[in-house]
Amino acid sequence: MFMKHETYPAALLELVSKANSASRQIPPLFPLTSSVAVNPFLGQTEEPLATASARLARVAGGRVTPARSHWRNKIAAGDIIDDDLTEALAAVAGPFDAPSIQDIQAALDAGDTDEPNPLPTVAELAADVSGIDWPGLISERIGAFAASHFDNGQALWQPDRTGGTFAAWRQFASRDLTPEIHGLKGFGAFVSATNRSQWRAIGRASETLGIGFDAAATAFHRYLITLEGWAQYGRYLLWQAELAGKSDTTTVELLAIRMVFDEALFHQYREQIIDRWHDIIAEHETPVTPSRDLVIDAILQEAGDRAQQRKLGATFAARKTTAAEDESQRPALQAAFCIDVRSEVFRRALEAQDSAIKTIGFAGFFGLAAAHKAAGSDVCEGRGPVLLNPGVTSSAVEASDADLARRYAARAKRAWGRFKLAAVSSFAFVEATGPVYAGKLLKDAFGTGHSAPADPAPQLDSSVDLATKVTTAKTILSAMSLTKGFARVVMLAGHGADVTNNPHASALHCGACGGYAGDVNARLLAGLLNDSAVRAGLHEQGIEIPADTVFLPALHYTTTDKVTLFEQDIPATVAAGLTAELSKIRGWLDAAGALTRTERAARLPRADNGEDILGRATDWSELRPEWGLAGCRAFVAAPRGRTEGTVLDGQSFLHNYDWQADDGFGVLELIMTAPVVVASWISLQYYGSTVSPTLFGGGNKLLHNVVGGIGVLEGNGGAPKPGLPWQSVHDGEAYQHDPLRLSVIIEAPQEAMTDILERHPAVRALFDNRWLHLIAMDSDGQLAARYDGDLKWSAITPAAKNDGASFDLAAE
Repeated sequence: MFMKHETYPAALLELVSKANSASRQIPPLFPLTSSVAVNPFLGQTEEPLATASARLARVAGGRVTPARSHWRNKIAAGDIIDDDLTEALAAVAGPFDAPSIQDIQAALDAGDTDEPNPLPTVAELAADVSGIDWPGLISERIGAFAASHFDNGQALWQPDRTGGTFAAWRQFASRDLTPEIHGLKGFGAFVSATNRSQWRAIGRASETLGIGFDAAATAFHRYLITLEGWAQYGRYLLWQAELAGKSDTTTVELLAIRMVFDEALFHQYREQIIDRWHDIIAEHETPVTPSRDLVIDAILQEAGDRAQQRKLGATFAARKTTAAEDESQRPALQAAFCIDVRSEVFRRALEAQDSAIKTIGFAGFFGLAAAHKAAGSDVCEGRGPVLLNPGVTSSAVEASDADLARRYAARAKRAWGRFKLAAVSSFAFVEATGPVYAGKLLKDAFGTGHSAPADPAPQLDSSVDLATKVTTAKTILSAMSLTKGFARVVMLAGHGADVTNNPHASALHCGACGGYAGDVNARLLAGLLNDSAVRAGLHEQGIEIPADTVFLPALHYTTTDKVTLFEQDIPATVAAGLTAELSKIRGWLDAAGALTRTERAARLPRADNGEDILGRATDWSELRPEWGLAGCRAFVAAPRGRTEGTVLDGQSFLHNYDWQADDGFGVLELIMTAPVVVASWISLQYYGSTVSPTLFGGGNKLLHNVVGGIGVLEGNGGAPKPGLPWQSVHDGEAYQHDPLRLSVIIEAPQEAMTDILERHPAVRALFDNRWLHLIAMDSDGQLAARYDGDLKWSAITPAAKNDGASFDLAAE
C-alpha cells in the first residue's frame, strides 16, 4: 500500500485509514464485458437502513427508500395492513428514538418529504459565489482523463499508464489549460507542485481544507461519490486485486485527484466561502444519526416487506398438498435450470407438458467457477460468481485447421473493428460502407438476424486429475440434491440473453457466471458427468448413475425462451440411441417456450402475444428486450415439491435443497454464503435503481455512449453511470420493479442456519441489519419462523386475513 522506505507521520496514517475505509463505502462497477448486478449499499451493510439513509443523505443526497406516497397508496389499496405496520414498528425502532403509530399516521398524512441535499464540497461553494459551474468542470476534466487512462481497448491509441493513476493525472493536469481558461488561476503549476505520493497529496489537501480525523470519514466518502462511476471502477480494481491476494490504490488515488481540485479552489475563493466551509466541516464531524423521518421511512419499508411475506405465506398455505412422489417411477426428463427468477416461469411451463418431467434449480455456474478461454481467443473469461476466484481452468479445443481458421477470423474481425474506430478512417468508413449495413440493420430490426455458431465443447484443463473430477462431481450432485433416481436424459440448461445494440447485454446473462452466458458451465458439467471414469469413481462414492443416463447441456435464451441443445457434445453413437427422446424433448421445450412467452408478453410494452417478443433479441432499436430480473422479491431453498405448480410470477429465485440429505449442512452453508449473497446483490441493485435512479441508476438508454469499454455515459462526458438503466425498471408509465428487500425462505432447521450465520459475520450482517429477510419453512411447506437478528428467531403466526387497511388516511 505504501511506497517502500518512506515514513509517514501518525496524523497522515490516520487519514490514510479513513481514505481506505471510505473507498470500501463505494460499490464496485464491473466493466461492460462482464457486468454483473452489484449491491449499491455494499459499503453500508454493517448498519441498518435508517442509518445508511442518513449517511447517504449527507454524502450523496437523494432518497434511498420509496416516497411516502408509494406506501400511502399501498395502504389505501389494502396491500399493507395494520399488523404489518405494528410488527414493522417493533422490529425497526429498537435502536432509535421510536416513533409511535400516530407519528407514522401523521407522516403519511403530511405527504412526501423533500429530497435531501448532500453537504456541499468546496467546488459547489465556489460555484455559488462565482457563477462558474466548478463541479461540472471538475467532472468533465476528470472524465476526460479517466476515459483515456482506464480505456479497455475501445480506443485505438492508448496512454502511458506507468506510475499509477495519480501520477498519470499529474502529467495530464499540469498541461491541461481548460481549468485556467475557465478561471482557476495557475492550476497547472499548482498540480505540478503537489507531492507525487497520493497519500501526501491527500494529507496536504486535508490540512488546507481543515478536514481532521473526525470529519474525514464522510468528507472523503462525499468526494468519492462526486466521482460516480470512476470511483466505482477503482473499487472494482481493488475487488479484483483482493480476490488475487493483492491490493490496489486506484480509488484513493482518484480521491487525491478530486481533493486537489478542491484545494486549489479553496485557495482562490477562501475569503468568500470560509465561514460556510467551517460549518460544513463541523457537520462532517458529527456522528451519522438518522432523523425521525428516516426512521419512519425504514419502518414503512419494513411494513412493505412484511406485507409481501404475508402474501407469499398465504400462497404457500393455499397450495394443495400433493401425494408423496413415487421414487420407483423414472422421470421422463430431469432439467436443471439456473435459480434465476426468469427460469421460474419456464420451469413451470416445462413441467406442465408432462407430469413425469422434473425440474431442478441450481446456481447457473453449475458448481464450476471456471477461468475459460473461448476458441480462437486469448481472453480469459471468469465464468463464475464474482465473489469467488475461478476454481478450474477450461478452454474450447478445436482441430488444428478449424482452430487456425477461427483465430484468423477473430483477429480479422478485431482489426476491422479497430479500423472503424480509428480517427483517420471513421468518417470515411461511414460514408463508404453505410449502405452496405442497411441490409443488416433491416434484418436486425425485423428480428431475422442469426446468432454465431457455438464453440466446440469446452474441456477442463488437463491438470485436473481423476480424483479431483470425482470429488467435484460428487459435490455438485449433492448440492443439486440429485444423487439418485436419474432420468434417461438429464438436461443441464445454462441461460443467456442474445441481444443487439445493448451495452448492458452482459447484465442480462447469468449473474452466477460473471456476466456471461451459462453454456460453458453447463457443457463442462455435462462432459464431466458423462465421463465413464468419473462415473466409476462416483459409484465407489455411493452415487450410482445408470449406464443409459445421458447429461445433455443446453442454453435457455431468456429473451426468446428458446432452448438450444448441445447434442454435438455427446458421442454420435449415444445421440443415435436418443433420437426418439430428443425429438420429444424438443417438442416439450418448444411448447414450454411458447407458453412462457405468452405469460411474459403481458408485462412487456407493445407485446400483444408471445410471438411479439421473439424479435426483440435482434432488434437494434429495442429498449426493453426483456425485463431481466425486475420484480425479484423472494429466494426459496427447498425441495421442488414445495413450489411445484405454484405461480410465482417470475419473481422468485428457486434453489432445490433437501436438508435431510445434507449431512453436516455443508450444502446449506454453500447456499447461504454464495447464491443467497449473489441474489441479494441483484435484488438490491434493482431496489436502488428504482428508489433513487439518479444516484444508483444507469440513466436513459437513449442518451448512452460507451466509454472505454467500461461503462456508459449519459451524454458525452462525465462519469460512467452505475446501476440499471431507467428502461430496465420502468415501462414508461409505471415501475416494473416493486422496491422490496429480498425474502430468503429456507426449509432447514433454525439451529443449522443460526450456526452458519454465527460463523459468517458478513452474511449475518445482511440479515441482522435487514438488507435481507430470513424465514424458515417447515416440513409442511409453510412459513414457520422469522430471523429477528442477533441470532434469535420468532414464530410466524398464520397469515392474517387481508380485510384492507384500517389506517384513517386523510384525503389528499
